[in-house]
Amino acid sequence: MVDTENERFYKVAEHVFAVSAQATVGDKIFAECMDNYAPFAIEKSDDCLFALNVQCGEAPEYTEETRQEEEGQQIICGLTAKQESAFDFRLFGEAMGVLVCSTDYKKAELFVPQNQKLSSLKFAVNNSLMVLYAIATAPYNTALFHAAVVSYKDRGYLFLGKSGTGKSTHARLWLKHIAGTDLLNDDNPVVRVFDGARAVVYGSPWSGKTPCYKNQEFALGGFVLLSQAPYNKIARLRGVQAFAALVPCISGKRWESVIADGLHKTENALAMNVPVWYLECLPDEAAAKLCCETVSA
Repeated sequence: MVDTENERFYKVAEHVFAVSAQATVGDKIFAECMDNYAPFAIEKSDDCLFALNVQCGEAPEYTEETRQEEEGQQIICGLTAKQESAFDFRLFGEAMGVLVCSTDYKKAELFVPQNQKLSSLKFAVNNSLMVLYAIATAPYNTALFHAAVVSYKDRGYLFLGKSGTGKSTHARLWLKHIAGTDLLNDDNPVVRVFDGARAVVYGSPWSGKTPCYKNQEFALGGFVLLSQAPYNKIARLRGVQAFAALVPCISGKRWESVIADGLHKTENALAMNVPVWYLECLPDEAAAKLCCETVSA
């Protein structure tokens, strides 16, 4: 039974979720681990898409399905004996916590070690909520992007690319050289498609290494796929090329058909209705101005 004294509600891109915690960790979580969620906090709601409960203890055993690793962060994905999805979060080999989800992803439990240090607890909670959000919202025309996004003239522009290609650097160049630009999110914005065509980008509680947790939204003006080059050149992508540029930048458990189908529908709608550009560039002022002048024309 959930302890309502240790339960909070949040709304991100119009999707509501709840977080509760065992008394032994609840005060620590809400007081010291969730400052980035404060702009998204709401009053109690009965319309939650999913609910996460955090508790100390051993997680159920699971059989590994796949794993991914980036910059020392590792997620091992598997299934428990009850066919519940499990996500084992580790940082440079150290166990952070194991998330176990119901088959419909409506309810989940995060199991963390006793007396876990604050930084590790925050890492586990953040990653659990990101994973849950990406999966639970996939059937609802929603995608959590790995991208930096700026707002300019009431529109949002997402910068895409593999880690290290300069997404954050290009965003900073816009902020420095293009008046009227603001950073909406530096790593994990949310995009929703309405009526099959109208796209909106939202800030989120997840923003990578640059703290930027804004509860704001903008009409989506375009995507820019970045690539480092010794020159500055931009071109429009269309059709399959546009679709292919978006897919690697969206989080989700694609080996489950319901999730994969939802993401495919969203990706297709975005590729058809939102301009996608390919920018080969230097990390300089000229690249930012060329990009801005082209995509916002």
